[in-house]
Amino acid sequence: MAKRDYYEVLGVAKDASERDLKKAYRRMAMKYHPDRNPDDKDSENKFKEVNEAFEILSDSQKRAAYDQYGHAGVDPSQGAGGFGGFGAGGAGSFSDIFGDVFGDIFGGGGGGGRSQSSVQRGADLRYSLELELEEAVKGVSKKIRIPTQVECGTCDGSGAKKGSKPETCTTCGGIGQVRMQQGFFSVQQTCPACHGSGKVIKDPCHSCHGSGRTEEYKTLSVKVPAGVDSGDRIRLAGEGEAGFNGGPPGDLYVQVYVKDHPIFHRDGKHLYCEVPISIIDAALGGELEVPTLDGRVKLKVPPETQTGKLFRLRNKGVIPVRGGSQGDLLCRVVVETPVNLTVKQKELLKELQDSFEAEGHHRQSPKKTSWFENVKNFFGDMKV
Repeated sequence: MAKRDYYEVLGVAKDASERDLKKAYRRMAMKYHPDRNPDDKDSENKFKEVNEAFEILSDSQKRAAYDQYGHAGVDPSQGAGGFGGFGAGGAGSFSDIFGDVFGDIFGGGGGGGRSQSSVQRGADLRYSLELELEEAVKGVSKKIRIPTQVECGTCDGSGAKKGSKPETCTTCGGIGQVRMQQGFFSVQQTCPACHGSGKVIKDPCHSCHGSGRTEEYKTLSVKVPAGVDSGDRIRLAGEGEAGFNGGPPGDLYVQVYVKDHPIFHRDGKHLYCEVPISIIDAALGGELEVPTLDGRVKLKVPPETQTGKLFRLRNKGVIPVRGGSQGDLLCRVVVETPVNLTVKQKELLKELQDSFEAEGHHRQSPKKTSWFENVKNFFGDMKV
């Protein structure tokens, strides 16, 4: 099945900003995260698809290659030469691609004489780490357990039984490639006997069955810096899969995912929260206790405060992981209409309403009075 467009996967436009990408990734990751969809294979596949799309589009170089060449620009197996395609490599890249085929015609040296190295770097791994908002803001150390391919301890990664060792492939002479004459052309291809390694194992190790690697779980400590957000990645060098034939190991990329918080909503370095207040506090003013990630603070609400009013608490937000000034906490007050009133309370409110009407609503409800005046003028203009 053909891969979906990465922008389509995240539900963003092709000119989406880095901030838009992060927001979209966070939304989609929350929707399809395996912890929220246990035993749901479709959600698991979509979660992987979202992670892959964000990994490419959040990297400026990979995104540029993807925008120019599509999936082939970021997947060498699809034939566009990785990130650069033919553009970045110029004549050198072109020669590398055709050198193996036409090497003998152009003298047998240069690109055509290049053999495939048997030493290979291990694959990179990715791990999704779910954090509480407090952990992401303040930083935390986490223990994670991951499955990985490691160098076989029995044969020290050689793949050969203890006491023996791999032998040079007699088919290719240890080069890893063989040449086949096809008429005028001399075609070079991977050796079918050693599969490009240049070595053959006649007596394989019983632990790894000749692969030189075994699978095991390992526990790692991940130090999460303060200020990380959903979409950020932490690189653990050398903690990926073991390499082949003595090659270096890959890296482990820990993808951060921050869970929703019951009180706060984060937007960049700022935090937002809604603070419900009674109609009495809104009308007469008062002092409220507001929670912060560090504890609590007093918030003075002036008389005649309207619902939706934002109060800014300086330096009560997040210190960004990449540096910069600390954000703020913005509290949006919501005036709550009283419910479950007793008969006596209803009578008191009716008495209050009558006193308003006696003096005219324009004093106590200027916005309402202005709104009705505008409505009256609107319908009056329609009759003209």
